[in-house]
Amino acid sequence: MAHAGKPSIDEKVLQYETFISDVLKRDLERVLEQRDGVYEKIAQYLQLKNTIESLKESETKGLKTEIDLGCNFYVQAHVEDSSKIFVAVGYGFFVELTHSEALKFIEKKTNQLTVHTEVLTKDSAKIKANIRMVLEGLRELQNLTDVPEKRTRDAL
Repeated sequence: MAHAGKPSIDEKVLQYETFISDVLKRDLERVLEQRDGVYEKIAQYLQLKNTIESLKESETKGLKTEIDLGCNFYVQAHVEDSSKIFVAVGYGFFVELTHSEALKFIEKKTNQLTVHTEVLTKDSAKIKANIRMVLEGLRELQNLTDVPEKRTRDAL
């Protein structure tokens, strides 16, 4: 029976479990979604890099392409001079760049985004460690023995 003003062990366990599910797991999902979004941006920049390199190799001025108008509705387009392209630099802004300038920008941007993914990966590892620590605390509160991890040996 709990003393007046002091929560019982079961109440504490419930509080910690709620903290894990409502705070830590939600934070982990948010960080992983952000990281996935950054990986998607990196993939788009690398696809643009490949397209630019193909344009440079072909050495033709004109370009025939399809443009997405939205909702997967495409129209054919003809670009007379593809020596300069517009690149999205962020916050809805586009800059007209030559192929070489665009490649330099893409290199810098992908490096920046890669550093950001590393930060998000470290953040997710910290959150996972916090989850593990709270679970260990719960195990102690409930006087449970640690379930031994299954050990395997490589056979030579």
